[in-house]
Amino acid sequence: MEKSARRVALVTGGSRGIGKAISLALADSGFDLLVNYSSQLEAAQQTQAEAVERGVDVEIARCDVNETSQREQLLETLKQRFGRIDVLVNNAGVAPKIREDILEASEESFDRVIGTNLRGPYFLTQSVARWMIQLRSTVAPYSPFIINISSVSAYTSSTNRGDYCLSKAGIAMMTQLYAHRLAEFGIQVFEIRPGIIRTDMTSGVKEKYDRLIADGLTPIERWGDPQDVSKAVVAIVQGYFPFSTGEVINVDGGFHLRRL
Repeated sequence: MEKSARRVALVTGGSRGIGKAISLALADSGFDLLVNYSSQLEAAQQTQAEAVERGVDVEIARCDVNETSQREQLLETLKQRFGRIDVLVNNAGVAPKIREDILEASEESFDRVIGTNLRGPYFLTQSVARWMIQLRSTVAPYSPFIINISSVSAYTSSTNRGDYCLSKAGIAMMTQLYAHRLAEFGIQVFEIRPGIIRTDMTSGVKEKYDRLIADGLTPIERWGDPQDVSKAVVAIVQGYFPFSTGEVINVDGGFHLRRL
């Protein structure tokens, strides 16, 4: 098993939307990539082709991050293909299939959303962190990062998608926990907290958010783009925050500001 001469990033949910923008931005920054997808093979292949055009090596791999055996296979693919990992971006996520009031929502939906959005990333990070600790003795220089993509839903109540809000609140605490635990090993952990971003996931509520933005929901009066999130990822992996860990970077047009 040979190690890649370039830094290597694993992006979960990396074939579309925010994940695709992150994958391409990392390719632009010279990273080899493993792009994970769950079902959209053609989208993953398109992202792979666009990233390869940027002069880096790219592998794609199907994986449901909530499935233990599939996570193990994902890491095995990464080890055999590249021999190292420098950046993990936990981006994979799902919304509830049906928005239901929390007085009516099902356990099935809860398990699906929490499993994909929190349980999977939690244990994938555990496995990746163990490997990163091992790589410290064999890769030099080595400055690993773990970046969790959460949401303003980590602190904003939406009673028709409580499972999603809880999953993102969990990601926020997961970031704090891993930042605390991994600091002694030089592994920096960050949370990027997007706001209203134009993706497939938000396409069904476009009219609602168009109206809210026009009415002043965010100080910066526009939708966010996936590239807004990817630029934050690049700033982290380029080492622009050497004395930070556990930090939250809001990419939300100022939504988080409390205003009078």
